[in-house]
Amino acid sequence: MPGQNLTREEAANRSEIIVDAHYRVNLDLTKGDKIFESITEVDFQAREGASTFIDLIADTVHEITLNDQSLDPATYEDSRIPLPDLREHNHLRVKADCLYMHTGEGMHRFTDPEDNKSYVYTQFEVPDARRVYTVFEQPDIKADFTFTVTTPPDWKVLSNSPSPEPEITPDGSKAIHRFTPTEKISSYITAIIAGPYEGSTGELTSIDGRTIPLGVYCRASMVKHLDAEEIMDITRAGFAYYENAFERPYPFRKYDQIFVPEYNAGAMENAGCITFRDEYVFRSRPVETRVERRVETILHELAHMWFGDLVTMKWWNDLWLNESFAEFMSTKATAEATKWTDIWTTFSASEKTWAYRQDQLPSTHPVVATINDLEDVQVNFDGITYAKGACVLSQLVTYVGWDNFRTGIRRYFAKHEWSNATLADLLTELEEASGKDLRAWSKAWLEEAGMTWIKPALERHEDGTIASLRIVQEVFTEGASLRPQRISVRAYNLEEREDHKVFVPGHEEEFDLEGEGVDLPGFAGQKADVLMVNDRDLAYGKVRLDEDSLGKACDYIGAFEQSLPRSQVLTVLWDMVRDGEVSARKFVEVALRALVVETNSTVVSVTLRGINQALESYIHPANRADIAKTTGETLKRLARFAKAGSDAQLQLVRAAARCAAAPEDIQSAADLFTGQESLTGLTLDAEMRWNLLTSLATSGKVSLEEINAELGRDDTVNGRERVLEAKAALPDTAQKSAAFELIYADSSLTNDQLGSLIAGFNRGKDPRLLAPYASRYFDSIVDTYRDKTHEIGEQIIEGLYPSELVGFEDTGVDVLALTRDWLSANADAPAALTRMMKENQAIAERIATAQARDLG
Repeated sequence: MPGQNLTREEAANRSEIIVDAHYRVNLDLTKGDKIFESITEVDFQAREGASTFIDLIADTVHEITLNDQSLDPATYEDSRIPLPDLREHNHLRVKADCLYMHTGEGMHRFTDPEDNKSYVYTQFEVPDARRVYTVFEQPDIKADFTFTVTTPPDWKVLSNSPSPEPEITPDGSKAIHRFTPTEKISSYITAIIAGPYEGSTGELTSIDGRTIPLGVYCRASMVKHLDAEEIMDITRAGFAYYENAFERPYPFRKYDQIFVPEYNAGAMENAGCITFRDEYVFRSRPVETRVERRVETILHELAHMWFGDLVTMKWWNDLWLNESFAEFMSTKATAEATKWTDIWTTFSASEKTWAYRQDQLPSTHPVVATINDLEDVQVNFDGITYAKGACVLSQLVTYVGWDNFRTGIRRYFAKHEWSNATLADLLTELEEASGKDLRAWSKAWLEEAGMTWIKPALERHEDGTIASLRIVQEVFTEGASLRPQRISVRAYNLEEREDHKVFVPGHEEEFDLEGEGVDLPGFAGQKADVLMVNDRDLAYGKVRLDEDSLGKACDYIGAFEQSLPRSQVLTVLWDMVRDGEVSARKFVEVALRALVVETNSTVVSVTLRGINQALESYIHPANRADIAKTTGETLKRLARFAKAGSDAQLQLVRAAARCAAAPEDIQSAADLFTGQESLTGLTLDAEMRWNLLTSLATSGKVSLEEINAELGRDDTVNGRERVLEAKAALPDTAQKSAAFELIYADSSLTNDQLGSLIAGFNRGKDPRLLAPYASRYFDSIVDTYRDKTHEIGEQIIEGLYPSELVGFEDTGVDVLALTRDWLSANADAPAALTRMMKENQAIAERIATAQARDLG
């Protein structure tokens, strides 16, 4: 973001000058579909005689008045308005025209193709409130905000304060919505959502006796799919859980949840006014893992109302604490306050593996990351911030004890309410509550990057029983300490049942793993067909099993009666594939056997994703066709024999179509799509049709005319995105070229349309079709980063990186050489861009390593 950055030092200096800010923001959203009028008045105190600046990204600045003195609008440059010679008490007024965005940043405007109704919503994290109003854009200058919003008369407006009755202008052409001041909050959690949204309302009673109004809304064309009562029931369960856990009432006056289109994130914790991506309004039957994820996301954002909104980080280096707290608490709340009691298995299979992937990239960083400026923040919304942080927080809760953790959190809220705090502030309260010194713990877990190995040192007697066992911890990431953590080890033994084999849990020990390792004499003499290191997935580390245990677990993967140990075996095996220790073909073989018995929706989803990645990247091109054929055949068979109407059936049908390689398997997918074949329990709804159609397009089995005809059946925003993906997936040079040109040249594309184009462009049975675009990609990187917003630039730079070409030597494209050359030639590139490219390089190196092992 050249010209739009803000350093931590600048923010610290400004916060020493500015105090006690109060905003009055007047937005006129009736000026057309390109711009809106933004008039901001700010009253604030300052150090007399000091100078600073205020933030704004506007199309045109018309007026600037500071303390009754008119300033030249030309002083506005890039994203700043200079504020010279301040008084003790100051009044600033800025009138500007700001731009609606189509990238999910700032004020996003959307027109629904189904009914031609227009909607807007804001997304401000990290630095985008300045795209809507003039503001001191940093989290530690908290203020109250009074919004007045002018709209067409039929629009609803939602914000952080309760929605007022609109005032209709005398000519009936406009409505004015005058909100009361917000509580004292940071600018990034303010929000304006406006348009003909529809939904339902309800209420709940807080522990302090207040009635809290609830609202659940979406755009008009989606309201028939909105299960508002279910969402409010989950919300009520979350309120009860958190108010009891924190012994603190909900801090705001109402709680609205709005599902909005073309959203970049899963959701955003705007105070009392949560926004979610509207894919969480299910217009087609969702897979169960998606429903579970929605529950967790609802509870994640609700947790932020206390941790993040009531008490806010001082600077973005503690972003992890906001997100990790919400991720840990929402997972715990989901397990204990809803019917989704298996959420920790989901966390292990999905979130934790995300953390492991991120922690093994060259860009890994301490959980408490060094955040020098806003560009650092943008690239640190990653698996360390969210997933590893939540794993570490879970370790912290175990270390200090849940009751002590609750006590510390309550004291933290009481001491820092409506203000800003740091990690040190939290640790102080937890130390006092638990009596434990957390400095060494914090250094090892929070201030150092990377992970450690966790391995068994195992000797067996001739009869297979254990002679001795030591669990070893070794440094994996250079510079990382050996970390104290809780871990469990369990023996599983294979037993014959009437018609199948079962792994029966045996001897288990749970203990603190500290330093270089722990001896476990209690296992001496125990039988263990599989010795499961890190059983129940309590610890965080790069786990390995002994050779005998891994072999037996893989051979009889279906004999585990629970999803979690099955998932843990697959996680270890997948990590070994990525390290080049095991062939990707071996993973596919074991994963397919696991799918015969797996019922956990997330584990099914993660397993299928691993199979796809193995087939499309990690298996060497020389072996890929044969493995793809047998995999497609197996997935089709599993789909046909899956329980009618089950979640497994739904996922397996999609996967079988995507992986279909043999002509007869592709034809089976086509027959399902056309209705010539049907499966009991399977509904051919819009989402299923697009999944099948895109897979058929990838195989070259549908025409442009057929794709366009499907859009005629589903001319919705989702349909318009999916048609872009299907066309780009066609194995046709003209279509690949058209998609590539659109990605770079069409600035009117929304963030979601761009994502669909990139996904379709990358799909293909023959990646060599992508070879002509590799050099153009590398030539365009700097311009893309410079000229696009962060969200769009990141999508292109990461999404179009030609890792699919690794291993295809006959294309003449050496992806790794091109990447090394680019990094060498652009040594002075911005740190955020360099990080993206080094992560891309690491992904390609993993692929090359896995392919070499697969070929050997």
